[in-house]
Amino acid sequence: MSDLESLQVFQALNRSPNARLEACAELGDGLSAALWSNHHDSQDYQAPSHHTLSCYVGGGTGTFRRGQPGTKGGPDKLCILPAEHQSAWVINGEIRLAHVYFSPQQFALGCVTLLDREPRTLELRESTFLEDQRLARRFHQLIALNWHEPAERLLTSSLAHEMLSHTLLSQVGAREGLRLKGGLAAYQRRLLVDYIDQHLEDPISLGQLAGLCTLSEYHFARMFRQSFGLPPHQYLLARRLTRAQNLLRGGALPLGEIALLCGFSSASHFTHRFRQATGATPGEYRQAFI
Repeated sequence: MSDLESLQVFQALNRSPNARLEACAELGDGLSAALWSNHHDSQDYQAPSHHTLSCYVGGGTGTFRRGQPGTKGGPDKLCILPAEHQSAWVINGEIRLAHVYFSPQQFALGCVTLLDREPRTLELRESTFLEDQRLARRFHQLIALNWHEPAERLLTSSLAHEMLSHTLLSQVGAREGLRLKGGLAAYQRRLLVDYIDQHLEDPISLGQLAGLCTLSEYHFARMFRQSFGLPPHQYLLARRLTRAQNLLRGGALPLGEIALLCGFSSASHFTHRFRQATGATPGEYRQAFI
């Protein structure tokens, strides 16, 4: 099962006999997209582990959120569905909708690099039938592209990143009633993100990262997890795998060379970790983009 197929919102629509998947793709960097058509259906989303941006690219005038029948969708209406939210939908008539999915880890990275804020202090605001012409226009541009065409990969990735950045800038607010304990300062988070991305091919120790923040390894590991939502080794592995996916999509470097460029000691170790994370070998992943 691919990363995309494991997403709960994707799974819910994929199980429906009335919904049809027109296209889907993992766009790299923790972002993925899907294009659906649906009719006369109902859908419930129960605390998905990922965030979803949704745009009605056609129809939807008979779609409403259960309990709110007086407020209906329509072309270019958007929905922001945060991780852990709960919602139930009724689809009357025809609808065509595009989704962009991203993980809490990608949200945390955007909070650090774009907003320069502690991720735990922020939340993605849930919104139903939002009107945002710029974001809707980007959705239309995205679905007009061939997501599996290598020559268009940079453009599809750039559009998805622009949509995520726009959402972070416009739909993120402060968490209310939150009392924080620990966590890294903003300048420490920026320093770590830059250092890790610049040294992905190098063996990085916990002590090296802790030293950048002038902290003991014990306190650093706890504060890193509080700030980024996952332990340092998992964050580092995720960044290395993201670089590997970009290299696999973008050229014909030998797998052994890609392994070394991404900080893996051998091609076999790289293949094992890659398959664990994506469900496919590096060779299979590369073949999908040829």
